[in-house]
This record gives sequence, structure tokens and C-alpha cells, in this order.
Amino acid sequence: MYTASALNQIEIALKTTIEMIETIEASDLQKRPASNKRSIGELLEHIAVICKADLLISNGATQKEMNEYYSSVSLISMKDVKDAILYNYETLKDSYMNLTETELHEQTTSYWGATYTRYEWLLEIVAHIYHHRAQLHTMLVYCYGKDLNILLFE
Repeated sequence: MYTASALNQIEIALKTTIEMIETIEASDLQKRPASNKRSIGELLEHIAVICKADLLISNGATQKEMNEYYSSVSLISMKDVKDAILYNYETLKDSYMNLTETELHEQTTSYWGATYTRYEWLLEIVAHIYHHRAQLHTMLVYCYGKDLNILLFE
């Protein structure tokens, strides 16, 4: 039950992220809050792959494997981003809903040395998605003056 609840929170965050995406125009994708920060487009591409990338990390992917995964991603359009968000969430959900209680308590170690149980990795994914959703919201509202009128929490 607690796994389904965590996945539900991820789904809420991603649905509201998609609502934000629907307010963005192609000309917004190159905008940056600062010269050394991700553009809106780069942030969207990152958000789109979090579920799959973090799942790979939680399953022990090496740095080389992660670099290969990231370099294989090319999301050209907003539709590509939305489709990737939904697909990668379903991949995460399918993986986690098939784990046994014992598997949820197994510890795995990331390529940089962080060790968590699989359930703790899921909590990290929740936090990671909410963090970047907040960045996107902040960029759109405070940097570019968009009036989103989107409920971020139920």
C-alpha cells in the first residue's frame, strides 16, 4: 500500500507538470533563469527522464550505463516530453508494483556510493520530481511572469 501511495504522489506531480507544459510555447524552451542554469527545455527533458533514470540508478546502473542512457534521449517537441513523462512513469510504476516486500527492503548502491533500500530510492524519486517541478513552476511564474493557475497539490 505504501508503494502505491508514493507512486500516486509521483503521478500527481507529473500530471501537474504536464499541465504546466501545456502553458509553454516553443519560444519559451530556450529561456534560462541564469546563464549557468538549465533552460526550460533542458529542465523539461530532465524531468521527462527522471522516473526511468532514477529507476536505473536504483537498480545499480553504472555511470557509463547512465551516460549512455542520457545520451540516447532526444526529446524534440513538447509532445515528446509529455509522452516520455508518461511512459517513464509507467515503467517505474510497473517495476515497483511488482516488487515483493523483501525486494523493497533490499539495499542497492548507486554508482556514486549512496546506499538505500529500494523503497528509499522510490522516496528519492518522489523528492527529485517535486524538486524539479518546483523549479519549473518558479521559472515560469517568477522569471517569466506566466499566470499558471494550476493546483500543485490535491
